[in-house]
Amino acid sequence: QVQLVESGGGLVQAGGSLRLSCAASGRTFSSYAMGWFRQAPGKEREFVASINWTGNGKYYADSVKGRFTISRDNAKNTVYLQMNTLKPEDTAVYYCAAKLGYIATREESDFGSWGQGTQVTVSS
Repeated sequence: QVQLVESGGGLVQAGGSLRLSCAASGRTFSSYAMGWFRQAPGKEREFVASINWTGNGKYYADSVKGRFTISRDNAKNTVYLQMNTLKPEDTAVYYCAAKLGYIATREESDFGSWGQGTQVTVSS
């Protein structure tokens, strides 16, 4: 398995930006598709974005499309989530996840390795 550690969360005003990072270790990073999920208080965890191993295949939830950008740097074993024009409804714990295999999906059950999560709070 791959070990994942997220960073970059915090408190930001509505309309602001944050960039989350997820550092991976343990297995060959380029063997994994990567994803970001989030869980708001009282809600189930939901898909945010995913990226395939080359970085040229990306998927986004409709709620973040046009505002969030997922990217990866295989040389640094890191995946990023650039979040712009943040809204209070983006407040959640954000989780990085890894799926063994090259193709990204939107399905939480496809991802076998998870980070501990990083809190993002957007104030109105």
